[in-house]
Amino acid sequence: MADLGNPQNTVAVLQKHQFHFQKKYGQNFLIDTHVLDKIIRAADIQDEDLVLEIGPGIGTMTQYLCEHARQVIAVEIDPALIPILEDTLKEYQNIEIIHGDILKINIHNIVQEKNQGKPIKVVANLPYYITTPIIMGLFESHIPINSITVMVQKEVADRMGMGPGSKEYGALSLAVQYYAKPELVANVPPNCFMPRPKVGSAVIRLVRHDKPPVEVEDEAFLFKIIRASFNQRRKTLANGLNNAGEIPLTKEQIEKSIQELGFSVSIRGETLDLEQFAALSNLMKRKLQAADNASGLSGCS
Repeated sequence: MADLGNPQNTVAVLQKHQFHFQKKYGQNFLIDTHVLDKIIRAADIQDEDLVLEIGPGIGTMTQYLCEHARQVIAVEIDPALIPILEDTLKEYQNIEIIHGDILKINIHNIVQEKNQGKPIKVVANLPYYITTPIIMGLFESHIPINSITVMVQKEVADRMGMGPGSKEYGALSLAVQYYAKPELVANVPPNCFMPRPKVGSAVIRLVRHDKPPVEVEDEAFLFKIIRASFNQRRKTLANGLNNAGEIPLTKEQIEKSIQELGFSVSIRGETLDLEQFAALSNLMKRKLQAADNASGLSGCS
């Protein structure tokens, strides 16, 4: 089996199948064996693991995964790559190729059928235009996942690990850190891909928390508050929440909540950490419940 991490072998496969890169799929194939080794080591693939690979391309990383895992499920959206994958992976018995959109596939069913509901490991070289929806979709749907090891745009990897006060810190940082511990594995320059992307890349490993590091009464409400806080970064936290339309409290109630936590009403959202956002979310949720209860009682009188 030709090692597809070797650029010459990649070119040979592409020419054999007369493959043309599709810009709409954000295709950049990895052609560096050192980076592939780092990804496999970071993902900590064991011989009993089920691995979900998103966007296998021509099967470069898939070959490496098949050598280490019990089974690999590879989901590819580009129909032109399916016959190529069937060719490059034909020697492996532990691979299943699924043609489809990862955002529409029922991964819960796959985990249940193929892994008896036990946590899986996700490995991917993600298209940069759709990185955040894929990662957040995996977390928010509460699929049993041990870790996600992904190649992403360098800037996105940096955002995932940032704390309060930096311009990179935002809703993605908080969401990722709520669900997982981010670990930067390696920075990857553009010349490690075919074709070369215009930006630098990075491999990041997200190790799923057994339980979130903060306690919240309503997870969905917490993320509404976080999104609203960063949608208008130049505005104060109070104005951002008041302008959101998703937070059914008056501006006075919002400001009072912020003050009750010991903050000035002029504070900006980017200065709060995850624990402080959780406290604000719980406080505002209780105010909403109290208001609902009061209106319910008045309606009975």
